[in-house]
Amino acid sequence: MDLNYLLSRHQRALMMADAADCGEARLAHRGLAECYAARIRDLQQQLGAPAMLAGLA
Repeated sequence: MDLNYLLSRHQRALMMADAADCGEARLAHRGLAECYAARIRDLQQQLGAPAMLAGLA
């Protein structure tokens, strides 16, 4: 999967969490952001790239 795509989805999930009207939606979007962050870290390791964002949520 493309790193730029994952970074975009991660950012969008965080924005959706911030804009969520209820706690359940906020938690769901935060969970998605955490999954994207894990995939970003894995892909960066596979590519031998330095971590682009410290502390990805």
